[in-house]
Amino acid sequence: MRLSRYFLPVLKETPAEAQIVSHRYMLRAGMIKQQAAGIYSWLPLGFKVLRKIENIVHEEQARAGHIAIQMPILQPADLWRESGRYDDYGQEMLRMQDRHERDLLYTPTAEEMVTDIFRSHVSSYKDLPLTLYQIQWKFRDEIRPRFGVMRGREFYMKDGYNFDLTKEDALHAYNRHLVSYLRTYERMGLQAIPMRADSGPIGGDDTHEFLVLAETGESEVFYDSAVTDLTFGDREIDYDSVEQCQGVLEEFTSKYARTDETHDEALFNQIPEERRRVARGIEVGQIFYFGTKYSEAMGATVQGPDGQKVPVHMGSHGIGVSRLLGAIIEASHDDKGIIWPEGVTPFHVGIVNLRQGDEATDAACEQLYKALTAAGLEPLYDDTNERAGGKFATMDLIGLPWRITVGPRGLKNGVVELTSRRTGESEEMSPEAAIARVQEIYAPHLG
Repeated sequence: MRLSRYFLPVLKETPAEAQIVSHRYMLRAGMIKQQAAGIYSWLPLGFKVLRKIENIVHEEQARAGHIAIQMPILQPADLWRESGRYDDYGQEMLRMQDRHERDLLYTPTAEEMVTDIFRSHVSSYKDLPLTLYQIQWKFRDEIRPRFGVMRGREFYMKDGYNFDLTKEDALHAYNRHLVSYLRTYERMGLQAIPMRADSGPIGGDDTHEFLVLAETGESEVFYDSAVTDLTFGDREIDYDSVEQCQGVLEEFTSKYARTDETHDEALFNQIPEERRRVARGIEVGQIFYFGTKYSEAMGATVQGPDGQKVPVHMGSHGIGVSRLLGAIIEASHDDKGIIWPEGVTPFHVGIVNLRQGDEATDAACEQLYKALTAAGLEPLYDDTNERAGGKFATMDLIGLPWRITVGPRGLKNGVVELTSRRTGESEEMSPEAAIARVQEIYAPHLG
């Protein structure tokens, strides 16, 4: 993309309503525009990152054997009356009627609807296990929406639902989701710690939240510092293996890590004092096992091996896709702007032309742009007539991990400058070497 043809409405001043870093930088970098309290339009740069995150989620769900569907945003209230949640859910649910005075609601979550889909089409244990998921917009009418996409009323979310014959099978699905989530977050450059949590209105006894440590997190968290040494890495896991998935669960949840709702001071005090940590965390996902809560209420049964009908065991599993943008920025920024991890950056590298209109620099930039594009990378070429300082400030603000700077002085010596956004370190090299280096950096992220 050439910056002269792109829609990137960056702001020099921080809007007064932006209270935290991610909200500030998303507005300033022209990623979002507020349309109403807690409701945003996603502008090209923000939408591009949103899609990168969504694609990683889809890939890891497919790797785990989960099947994508798409359910409507509006749901009939009668489904929620069946489960008993329609009146219990509270004022966060946006209720409405259509022209025929039928009660509807704007989806806050979709346990009832997916259970209805299951009971309509599955009747035998031979069709289990089954996990269906979607990535869809949701709405929860927060009383005080704030912090931008971190706590909006409308949000983009992956919600998955497993259907299993027994509790043991459903707990394997729970473990499978935990493994897939660890992979998902690490691919985005995040360390998301699974913490024992409260189930809230979803219900169920087994639940973990995934939290990213950040000063602006809305949750107080208590944990053993040893959990921050754990990484999933590039290990291969057989998602059908109960033992392997259980092993990962035990590895990542055996150390103390809890949100304030489930914190146990006595257990916490058993940790060696030098490893006790109290911090803030941003929730970016949660997994639940809730047994037969919905299947019994809504008649989602299958015929078991003995010919008897039994309610299926279920769980639900969510990732806040739009919320993740804010979490990544909160975890990865400096006083100049965003620092995108390579896995989710909107463009792989920025090209800065220090003397637009100069025949040699223009030609060199064009050659770089075409070569990087031909290599399967997405460069953002700043071909505007802005001064060099302004170009650098924009690149720092929008946070591309790598920048290639092209100027007349360097070209006389046959070199360009490759700069790391994270470290600020620069290295002079030939244009061909810069292209090869950027290709090498992104090879693990391009599959």
